[in-house]
Amino acid sequence: MSLLEKIRPKFWDYQDVSSDTYRGQFNFRRIWLITILLTAGVTLFPLIFVTSMDYRVTQQSIKSEVMLRTARLVSNTRRAVTFFLDERKLALDFVIHDNSYEELLRPERLSAILKNLKASYGGFSDLGVIDAGGYQQTYVGPYQLEGKNYVDQDWFKKAVNRGIYISDVFLGYRHVPHIVVAVRKDMADGSFFLLRATIDLKMFNDLLSSLEISGRGEAFLMNGQGVLQTPTTGYGKVLEKTSIPVPAYDEHSRLREVELPQHGELLAGYAYIEDTPFILMIVVNKEQALMHWKYTRGQILGIALGSVVVILVFILGMVTFLVNNLFIADQRRLLALHSLEYSNKMATIGRLAAGVAHEINNPLAVINEKAGLIKDIFTISPKYEKDERLLGQVDSIQKSVERAAAVTHRLLGFARHVALKIQPINLDNLIHEVLGFLGKEAARLSIDVTVTSAEDLPVIQSDLGKLQQIFLNIVNNAFEAMKEGGRLIITSEPLDKQHVAVKIADNGCGISPNDLKRVFDPFFSTKTSRGGTGLGLSITYGLVKEIGGEISVQSEVGQGTTFTVILPLVMKEKVQDARPAG
Repeated sequence: MSLLEKIRPKFWDYQDVSSDTYRGQFNFRRIWLITILLTAGVTLFPLIFVTSMDYRVTQQSIKSEVMLRTARLVSNTRRAVTFFLDERKLALDFVIHDNSYEELLRPERLSAILKNLKASYGGFSDLGVIDAGGYQQTYVGPYQLEGKNYVDQDWFKKAVNRGIYISDVFLGYRHVPHIVVAVRKDMADGSFFLLRATIDLKMFNDLLSSLEISGRGEAFLMNGQGVLQTPTTGYGKVLEKTSIPVPAYDEHSRLREVELPQHGELLAGYAYIEDTPFILMIVVNKEQALMHWKYTRGQILGIALGSVVVILVFILGMVTFLVNNLFIADQRRLLALHSLEYSNKMATIGRLAAGVAHEINNPLAVINEKAGLIKDIFTISPKYEKDERLLGQVDSIQKSVERAAAVTHRLLGFARHVALKIQPINLDNLIHEVLGFLGKEAARLSIDVTVTSAEDLPVIQSDLGKLQQIFLNIVNNAFEAMKEGGRLIITSEPLDKQHVAVKIADNGCGISPNDLKRVFDPFFSTKTSRGGTGLGLSITYGLVKEIGGEISVQSEVGQGTTFTVILPLVMKEKVQDARPAG
């Protein structure tokens, strides 16, 4: 038996074969389906609605948190970079105003200043003094740059015009990426000079790489043309143009979403560094940044799905249980109606049989009396007492009367045992009596009936009418299952000290395994096309239970069926509860 067959409710394959008068009032499959849909809808709609609302709120909350954290990181990093550059810019401004042009032209003085700047602030690579003509008059540092002319350099022109200038990254004479910070000082004679320092990019890189950025994020600088000022791992090298679009200028830190073919959806925070050509960029992978949301989303959906499954299983179980009980109650109602109808029919048949028997018995008694009188007259008359042929005809009349009287006696016996009455019963005689009602049917179908009873078969105390109905129903079923020329074997034997067993075996068509387990169910019939109601064996089962017995069936398709009825030697009479209700 498959799992589906085990869990399938009783009403699922039910087909009502009753007449319209006693037909079931409900379509149980439809009730089951509608109840499940309504209950599931009422139960699951609030759950799904609340879950979807929580899903959206949680998603928006986590996304807002990621964006806020990124925006805060951009603002903090912007202040750190601004402070880093302002600190060195102000240090140079202090040096140029604290020293005269002549003092700064001395290499030893400039070297001492560079040493102090490195010790105090760090990040300085070299220092140089450049006159108004663009010539570097004094230089201290790792490169041979003394005497170089910068009059045509862009940074030189901007430093002269602005007074203080921080350049973007360029190669210059040294062919190494670097940043220049230049401060201008006017002299009394109307001329001017510049104090120029180179900022070490390593310190910049260390500052940006030390940031803790989630979502495989990176922090870097680029200029207004989209050229990278610091190295990155995924967006290009220094002095290469990055694929990230240059954001519009804004004096505040901003956040925007960018989608790139190679990187997918990005969350880009940016801030323009004031008085510099730099744009601070902090870029995070949106999918990675929202990884925590994926975990939370999985929890929400998992809990919701688990709740839906539990609710559906509970609804399925409860609705199936309730509809199954409704089905059982309806079946009991129908069975009670059919049993009542059956009892009424049996009572009517009993009354009819009793009336017929009495009506027949009266003329039979007259015929028997007259035949006896004729025989007496023939016996005392010398003329006829030797006429064996005539006396034989009288004897034949009397035997026919006795035969008819036996039939009416059986009818009267059947009529008298409709009500429950416990009495001594010889099973062998009872079985032959039942077969007597079916003798014509057996002869018509050429069915060979064999009855075998054990010699030590005891007399039982039971209800004769119910036993007659039990064996009559089983034998009738056996006749219907057999073709012409079938064989029926009935055996009776003691089972133990308290029970006897009666086996009724036929060699008919047999019962399939699927039908065998439902053979005693009310209204189950394999003969619906031939007018079967499915009540015969169900009523038989109930009658066996009423007299305290057991009934079982074994069958094999094409080989035949055997019913075994186990009866108690002494039937216990059930005492009806006569107490008033309430």
